[in-house]
Amino acid sequence: MKYCIVFLLGLTASLFSCSNEQKSHSADAFPVTSPIVLDTNTYVDYVAELNAVQYVDVRAQVQGYLEKVHVDEGSFVKEGQLLFSINDREYKEALSKARALLQIARTESKSAELELASTKILAEKKIISNIEYEMAKNKYEGMKARVDEALSQEAHAKQMLSYTSIRAPFSGTINRIPHKLGSLIEEGTLLTNLSHNDEVYAYFDVSEKEYLDFMSKFTRKDKDEREVKLILANGQQHQDIGLIETMDGQIDDKTGNIAFRARFKNTSKLIKHGSSGKIRIEKDYDNAIVIPQKSTFEIQDRVFVFVVDNNGVARMRQVEILARIPHFFMISKGVNVNDKILYEGIQTASDGMKVVSRFVSMNEIMQDLSTF
Repeated sequence: MKYCIVFLLGLTASLFSCSNEQKSHSADAFPVTSPIVLDTNTYVDYVAELNAVQYVDVRAQVQGYLEKVHVDEGSFVKEGQLLFSINDREYKEALSKARALLQIARTESKSAELELASTKILAEKKIISNIEYEMAKNKYEGMKARVDEALSQEAHAKQMLSYTSIRAPFSGTINRIPHKLGSLIEEGTLLTNLSHNDEVYAYFDVSEKEYLDFMSKFTRKDKDEREVKLILANGQQHQDIGLIETMDGQIDDKTGNIAFRARFKNTSKLIKHGSSGKIRIEKDYDNAIVIPQKSTFEIQDRVFVFVVDNNGVARMRQVEILARIPHFFMISKGVNVNDKILYEGIQTASDGMKVVSRFVSMNEIMQDLSTF
């Protein structure tokens, strides 16, 4: 009986050891795959600030009490439409005074002109000296100058009176109106903003490298190269396609970025001045080497994969990421289609570790991930 117990204990230990060995071998079986070459495309998003192509501050050019507001906030106005009226009594009086002074100056000038003509006749007949004639002539020239001065004052008074009626410089939408009836308005006071939203500008920053890559393909004649999409704040794509028009003249020395400007039609009038969104630029890649993102890991901002050699040994290898697509990376350097890389299990793998591999094609992986 004693020997039977010892035998059973030994058999149990042997079975336990075999079970652990099987589990160990099972744990070392890793799915591997090989990079695939594809013609594909992806996109890059840039945070954008959206501004109306036409946007102005409507400000008072004279001081006075706000007498009437002819429009409401958010309303559409046409070019030349009356927006605000400032009390104009003071400016009407100034115009009347200027006109009276002009009339006096003209009368005095006419008198000086008649006196000059009379003096000229007398001087020619030697009845008076040439000095008296010259004095009459100078007096007439002075009166003419006073007329010109009075005309200028009248024009100025007319201009100041016209400033009491604030009109729309172009057709557009009225923004908030901060001042109400009876408010004392100073010269330069902001009355409202006016924006014309039929078209909008989208400003976005790109890095110097991206700028150089883009400019290597960019030509003003090639419209397709300049087309961009706009993703609105709610994640939806704007219905109109935009075109990159221009860029800043220099790179920001603090950020290393340069600002681009794209123009979009705003057919639906959905976009308002000051909105935010993202500019989406699509990029095509021919013969791109693609690997699963799951196969990669990072160490100090560098990206690695495990490449399994012909002896079944996993070796770490650094790769350079060209672009990202859902679940996959496009690789510019590090692996090729003949390499076998670990698809899963990189968390438990180590450099120099011998592994048992099971090959899984990239087509199977893509089908499983349903991304293509």
